[in-house]
Amino acid sequence: MENGAARPAPAVIVAIDGPSGTGKSSTSKAVAAKLGLSYLDTGAQYRAITWWMVTNGIDITDPTAIAAVAGKPEIISGTDPSAPAITVDGTDVAGPIRTQEVTSKVSAVSAVPEVRARITELQRSIAVAAEPGIVVEGRDIGTTVLPDADLKIFLTASPEARASRRSGELKGADVNSTREALLKRDAADSSRKTSPLAKADDAVEVDTSGLTLQQVIECVVTLVEEKRAAK
Repeated sequence: MENGAARPAPAVIVAIDGPSGTGKSSTSKAVAAKLGLSYLDTGAQYRAITWWMVTNGIDITDPTAIAAVAGKPEIISGTDPSAPAITVDGTDVAGPIRTQEVTSKVSAVSAVPEVRARITELQRSIAVAAEPGIVVEGRDIGTTVLPDADLKIFLTASPEARASRRSGELKGADVNSTREALLKRDAADSSRKTSPLAKADDAVEVDTSGLTLQQVIECVVTLVEEKRAAK
């Protein structure tokens, strides 16, 4: 290399999809931090718009009412993997969007085509602007949001593994009821007409059931490094 300077690694866009409880967020954040990439939690954006709907008294059971106001809230997502911030109309909502009330309503709001169109546009603009590259995690990234992503990964795990992880995160939660809630969410996300939860044809599937978080992170980091080397 001239002057001993290392050539910067090529920018890489990584899409990580999969259902809840597969270790998606923890893996995505850690991989982005380890490789110096930006990070985007797309689920947080859907939670943010759901929080706004709930806070503003919009009828969550009425898709027409949701569609009519989908363009109103200003959602700004930070892309620092060590501290991914999110604000709605200038209010920090990182905490409020994780409440059970928002969690129970996010599938209904996310299913409205106008909401998906609005959030998908936002996600694409963030991904394109990320200079070193970005890890984008969600449910329809590889299939709908970023179909031309350099690398697509689909994380899976058995319902039992996912439930025990999720109930561990939600202190005191019952594993069986958590499992039922996860399967219900899967059914809603997989059967919606607009951008359902699905594995892209060219995605690499990683079953995390018997793996530690560290093993999953190492696996994904290796896949990203291989993709970078081939660019």
